This record gives sequence, C-alpha cells and structure tokens, in this order.
Amino acid sequence: MSKPITIHDIAREAGVSPSTVSRVLNGNVPVAENKRAAVLAVISKRNYQPSAVAQGLARGRAGVIGVLTQSMSSPFYGEIFHGIEQGLCETPYHPMFANGGWRADEELAALSLLAQRRVDGLIVLWGTLPDEHLLRIAAELPMVVMGRSVPEIGQQCLRINDVQGGYDATRYLIDLGHRRIAHITGLLAQQDARDRYKGYLQALAEAGLPADPQLTVEGDFNEQSGLLAMQALLNRSSRFTAVFAGNDQMAYGARLALFRNGIRVPEDISLVGFDDQLGSAYTTPPLTTVRQPVADMGRAAAQALLQLLDGQPIAVPAFEAKLVIRE
Repeated sequence: MSKPITIHDIAREAGVSPSTVSRVLNGNVPVAENKRAAVLAVISKRNYQPSAVAQGLARGRAGVIGVLTQSMSSPFYGEIFHGIEQGLCETPYHPMFANGGWRADEELAALSLLAQRRVDGLIVLWGTLPDEHLLRIAAELPMVVMGRSVPEIGQQCLRINDVQGGYDATRYLIDLGHRRIAHITGLLAQQDARDRYKGYLQALAEAGLPADPQLTVEGDFNEQSGLLAMQALLNRSSRFTAVFAGNDQMAYGARLALFRNGIRVPEDISLVGFDDQLGSAYTTPPLTTVRQPVADMGRAAAQALLQLLDGQPIAVPAFEAKLVIRE
C-alpha cells in the first residue's frame, strides 16, 4: 500500500511551506495568487483529499486529546477512560470522547467532530475503520491505537496477545477435564474476537479435541448477545460441559441464561470470561476470566501520545493477558 500523501509532500512539490498549504486548504487567510495556484495544481495532480482531522490540526493546538471509542456506556471502556484521564493528569491536555458504535460511518463522523473541536492528537480504541483510513489520519496527526494492530505504525499500537488469552482460557477448561467446550465469540469482524477464537481452536487441537461448529455462536460483546448465544447453544442437540465466553459481559448474559434453565455454575457447566471487568469478582459465583489490564493500557496510551506530541521516542510497555482463577 502506498504511503498517504501529507501536506508536507504537497508543500515540497509546490515549493512552498506547509503553513502555506494549510492556509490554502482552510481558505481563511489570504495567499499570494502564484503560491495558491502552485498548491492547487499539486493537489489536483496528486488527487489529494485533505482530511477533516488535518484541517482541524492546521488551526493550532488547543490542549485537547480526542478519544475515539466504540461504546460510551460500556464498563469495559469506562475503565479505559479512567486510565486515559490518569495518563493526562497534571498535563496541559484534557480528553474529549466521541463514540463510533462499531460502525465505520459513525467512526468517520466522530473523527470529523473531534477535528472540528481542534484536537491535538488522537487515541483510537478498537474500531472498524480500515487501516488505510487510520494511516491517512496518522500522517497528519499524532495518533495512538489501542486494541488492534496497524503494522505500518506498529510502535504506536497497544494490545495484548488475544490468541494466547483465548488459548489459556480454553486450556484451563481442558485441564479441568472438559472435552466438550463451547465458545461464544465476539464480533468476528473484529481482530480481537478472531484472535481469541483462534486461541480456542489451538487449545482444542493441541489436546486432540475436535472443533465442533455446533459449539460456536457469535455474539457482539454485550450481555444480551451472551444470553441469546447461550440459549442457542442449549437449544442445539450438541452437548457441552464448559463455555468460554469472548468477554465478561457476554459471560454475564450466558450465566443468566443458564440460571433461567436451571443449570448451575460451576456444578453443571463451567464458565470462563475474558477482560476481568471490575464486576467479575462479584458475580455469583465469582467469574474465572482472562485479565486484560485496560486501565493500565489506557494510561500508557495517553503517555505515549504525549511523547509523540513532544517529538520524543515512544516507549510502550508490553502488556500480557493473565488467567484469573476464581470459583
């Protein structure tokens, strides 16, 4: 994939400064006609489409960090928000949140909103935007991505090894003696859900256990989808004795479905989640899960973005998934 064109490329080819290109794009400051014509000629030649984010950046710093999230109401993202706020504490910057709702069009609209509010940098949490869209924005604006990998800016991405986490959760159930293990996945359009599913399949294969498609149901990371997925599993003829849910929220819904069907946890069926949300230690029974240190990751994402804004090398710590065994 070709490198996205930036205002610096336009300026170099037109023989002007980047600030002149910005003034031409914004149209709010007079520019000498010969320079304006040179910039417009290069823009036309290169088919350059200025992003709304880039135009927002051209107006100068405002002490605001834009955070593109996927669910403002989710307790999972709430932990991340807290970590980001901690990372920006006692700095000149404050976070501004916009919701993408796991829809590319909504994410683009949210980015445009953030640009209009003159954000100085961006923290992108998960999402469905193709890598090329993120790269185009990252070429114009300091950006840190959390929860997914964009190879071209890999040093600016923070995520855990979801494959290993899915493997560990499934391996734990296998070691308890289970041989028929169901899996409620997250949205398989998302990298983290696919990777956790991959880890589940790897653990089964390593143990010589067949992967039964009847034991896999796709959810959407919310509680209701966990409830519906568990009910779908119970309605099928395939028997199972354990369930690995792709996140804790779906595990909560799955637990309710089991309760409504008179099935006890863990006496009748074992249940494992993923994320270790704050409420997971207080469910009945307390939920065994794979811990994803999202508050720490949010704090690290904010600190990495501050390093980018200061022109410093990024130092992103490694984060690991950890199995938390409860009842």
